[in-house]
Amino acid sequence: MLQKLINCLRGSVRLEVSGAFPERFVNLCAQRGIPFWGMEWLDANTLRLTVTRGSARAAAGLGERVQCEVRELSGAGIPDFLGRFRRRYALLVGLALSLAAVCVLSRFVLTIDVEGNQSVSTVEILTELRRQGLRVGVYGPGLDTVQVSNQALLQLPELSWMSINLHGTRAEVLVREAIPKPELADDETPGNVVAQSGGIITRMEVLSGEPVFQVGDTVAAGEVVIAGNVKIEGPEYGGGVDLGWSQVRAAGRVYARTWRTLEAQIPLQARIKQYTGQEERHYILTFLGRRFNFFGKSGIHFPKYDKISETWTAALPDGREMPLAVTRETARAYTTVCVSVNQEQARLLLEQALLETLEREVGEGEVRSTAFSSSVEEGVLRVTLQAECAEEIGEFVPLSSGTGQESPPQSEYK
Repeated sequence: MLQKLINCLRGSVRLEVSGAFPERFVNLCAQRGIPFWGMEWLDANTLRLTVTRGSARAAAGLGERVQCEVRELSGAGIPDFLGRFRRRYALLVGLALSLAAVCVLSRFVLTIDVEGNQSVSTVEILTELRRQGLRVGVYGPGLDTVQVSNQALLQLPELSWMSINLHGTRAEVLVREAIPKPELADDETPGNVVAQSGGIITRMEVLSGEPVFQVGDTVAAGEVVIAGNVKIEGPEYGGGVDLGWSQVRAAGRVYARTWRTLEAQIPLQARIKQYTGQEERHYILTFLGRRFNFFGKSGIHFPKYDKISETWTAALPDGREMPLAVTRETARAYTTVCVSVNQEQARLLLEQALLETLEREVGEGEVRSTAFSSSVEEGVLRVTLQAECAEEIGEFVPLSSGTGQESPPQSEYK
């Protein structure tokens, strides 16, 4: 196998030797050290054999000495293959340019792969790397990968480690995300539990603080439900002297029966698109991160249009994308016309939207009943949703810094 590879690299020639004594020709080749193989006798005066391309001229000279005619039949190997292009200058130039392109482009970064990221998007990492100098088309040997990674880490605090490895035309970016600092529960800041919305209290779970309302009371939005100011009563036999007030962090859950009213509206006349059938197509070539517009600065001549972009990206057999893409942009012209909206479908649409909004506002609470009403005024459909809910309405609000909260009179507690 190795000998065949050597013969292919140095080339070989198939010779036909005819004469009175062709065996003397073979003996002379052996004496002069001319390698030959594949000898085949055609008759008593004719034989064929293969010699190296460098020994073909010397073998022809030996044939004249033994009165034999030596004729070349065919050639094989790389020298013979390249010899076919001696007068095909365009092919030679193309071959030279291809070899130069392979040698030159192999020094540039053509693909960038990011691995190890989960919460930080790949686009965000590639954008920052581009600011630091690592992008498709950059000259690889001239890139300081350590400096680029260090500068990128300073701009991306979500990452704790980054390494850039160059593998030919591919840049491999390995990252590790930083572990976020856990949020510590604030148990020291004094404050109140305030009602987010009004309703009738159905249940209270007071963990700390002083309850201001009881189950069955009606509370308005913004009122303090569990106070952070706690009155410290004196000892039982202390003559009825109180020890004052203490500010704590009120905590607890307050469940209430609430009512919500939501409203949405939509005009019964709407303008929609109507395509005219006119189209313009433009093509854009993207190579090594640079865009080349084939249509120049002509632009699009439609006053109103939709643009549809389709991109074809060159890829290797293993699926990796190359920095070569062709984009076709199609502009479809349209005009707007006024049409009437189906009132029944519009009402159903608004009711569905109101229900979704109500579920988001209630959260983990329960929607017990809903009622819709609709009206049409000046070409506008209005839909109102009234709902009864059961939800947790308590929200912690810290006391004002420095001043605190005035101690409420004892009579305010129910």
